[in-house]
Amino acid sequence: MWDKLKTHHEAVKSRRFETLVDADRAQGFAAQTGDMRLDYSKTNIDADGRALLIDLLDQSGVAAKRDAMFGGAAINETEGRAVLHTALRNLDGGPVMVDGQDVMPGVLDTLNRMEAFAEDVRAGVFTGQGGKITDVINIGIGGSDLGPAMGVLALRPYHDGPRCHFVSNVDPADIADTLRACDPATTLVIVASKTFTTIETMTNARTAKAWMGEAVADPAAQFAALSTAEDKTSDFGIPATRVFGFEDWVGGRYSMWGPIGLSMMIAIGADGFRAFLRGGQDMDRHFQAADWADNMPAMLALVGIWHNQICGYATRAVLPYDNNLSRLPAYLQQLEMESNGKGVSMDGAELSVNSGPVVWGEPGTNGQHAFYQLIHQGTRVIPCEFLVAARGHEDDLHHQHQLLVANCLAQSEALMKGRDLDEARSKVADKFEGDELERQAHHRVFKGNRPSTTLAYPTLDPFTLGQIIALYEHRVFVEGVVLGINSYDQWGVELGKELATALQPIVEGADAAGKDGSTAGLVSFLHSHGL
Repeated sequence: MWDKLKTHHEAVKSRRFETLVDADRAQGFAAQTGDMRLDYSKTNIDADGRALLIDLLDQSGVAAKRDAMFGGAAINETEGRAVLHTALRNLDGGPVMVDGQDVMPGVLDTLNRMEAFAEDVRAGVFTGQGGKITDVINIGIGGSDLGPAMGVLALRPYHDGPRCHFVSNVDPADIADTLRACDPATTLVIVASKTFTTIETMTNARTAKAWMGEAVADPAAQFAALSTAEDKTSDFGIPATRVFGFEDWVGGRYSMWGPIGLSMMIAIGADGFRAFLRGGQDMDRHFQAADWADNMPAMLALVGIWHNQICGYATRAVLPYDNNLSRLPAYLQQLEMESNGKGVSMDGAELSVNSGPVVWGEPGTNGQHAFYQLIHQGTRVIPCEFLVAARGHEDDLHHQHQLLVANCLAQSEALMKGRDLDEARSKVADKFEGDELERQAHHRVFKGNRPSTTLAYPTLDPFTLGQIIALYEHRVFVEGVVLGINSYDQWGVELGKELATALQPIVEGADAAGKDGSTAGLVSFLHSHGL
């Protein structure tokens, strides 16, 4: 099937796909669930190409693997685990079985405990040793940071709880800057580490505890933990009533739906967080029920496969025209690149096609004045994924939101249409002539024919955010199944951690014998400058 797709691409790659985009295509090359719409008409995928891509889903067994995932099967084969972040948002569904046990009672019990604690913090029932909690600091890394940090920012218009801060980097500047802005007597610290051993997280947690201990009698009384290691959280001084655990069938980068989302819940309230969960559940149901051609996660995945594995476009730009989604590109970097950044298939054989793309981006319109130059006129084609809401939250500035939307739609149109040499000449014909006119005109040519998708929705509320995150999670799943890889392990992060542990004594002054010349030389240089 890969060969058929590549043959089809060879036959159509030189055409201007702008010629395909009429009203019928705009309707037929889109997927919708509720009030959310994915438009993928501004790509070079035609009906024949889409049929071949859908055949790829069927030949890869995506439907069966999808059902196995939702059913609690151990689809994370290298670690022998189920993949059930979907259970965390299964508010209205039936039992979910893992090894013969229904996990939903435990999921819902933890959710209820989280809600009770979050509302106590918000209402001032749970207080600091100096009064009502004014600030919450979430200390985590990876998915324990990127998910809630992105979500809290995305839902900023819905905040009516304490201020939320996020610390992830072991660089002391990160936590020092955060602590400086908070009062230790009215701050709640949430330590997010499943094992309670993550070195960066626990280093920052101890720093925060020492800072708090300088101002209050019992610093641990203002800590909560998102962890399954109750022995370690107890040793830290955190009672079981403030420890919220999650099972090993929830991966870190898929964990914001459960206890890792506690900071979000404190910020927007239990009802708002449940709306977020219901948005994810809504996308789950759509993914399970919709035909492939109308299935939003499946088609988003197939567009990505077409661009990366077939067309050879190595990167993907995520461009939310929604400033509150400014952390979404970073969140998706981890979600996609850690999940599908693999080199071998399930059986351990090397992949015959490229794995996942490089994912990056920034909010519009900021990016238009930064890297869009490369997107429009650079030598490499960069598929773009735009996100835009019909309405913002600033009703008195709706005209400004309309300008934002106009910019978003104009960028995808410009990427598709471009500007040919004749039009470029006409732009400067009144200023130049002869050879100089030709030279100046060439600088103003936009080749166009550059693909994009647009995800449109009414407004960015908790329900919609849930839909968006679940959409991208399922996109990662589909791409992983088609590639034949395990999207749910992350062995690629292990080697650097192991080497860092071995290097720490050398950095602290031990003999560097046995290290390569470059590493030993860098340690020596840094020691000579105060390390």
